[in-house]
Amino acid sequence: MLRCLRLPRAVGAATRRLRFSTKDDAPKPIPTTDDEWKAKLTPWEYRVLRQKGTEPPGSGPLNKHFEKGTYVCAGCHTPLYSSAHKFDSGCGWPAFYDALPSAISWVPDSDGQRTEIVCAVCHGHMGHVFENEGFPTPTNHRHCVNSISIKFKADET
Repeated sequence: MLRCLRLPRAVGAATRRLRFSTKDDAPKPIPTTDDEWKAKLTPWEYRVLRQKGTEPPGSGPLNKHFEKGTYVCAGCHTPLYSSAHKFDSGCGWPAFYDALPSAISWVPDSDGQRTEIVCAVCHGHMGHVFENEGFPTPTNHRHCVNSISIKFKADET
């Protein structure tokens, strides 16, 4: 399981961007420049995560995936969603009714029509959140997430 270390503001922006793995505790800096992101991500991941693209509906491998585990950001590996919050919305993209605490930020689109959801750590584009669509979920929210924006980590048994 990966964990994000949050440090006080006084420590400095560069230090706050470090991530630590429970396996080796070695710092892993999150890319900060466009060139660093291009080197880290595939062209399609870059298009979706950094340029707010959208994968075609039904094209992602995680749409109909329902194993127990955690979905992490494909850009920085921050845990974002629990499989317990995933549901089949029939929309063609992975759907979650809630995110892990403080993992996702909501950003209104410039046209005011939708609300974008981004990783709270690296600000990678996940997709959009929709409300009051009538799905039988506890939050009445649907996080419509690009499959390419997330990676799955199975629960350790």
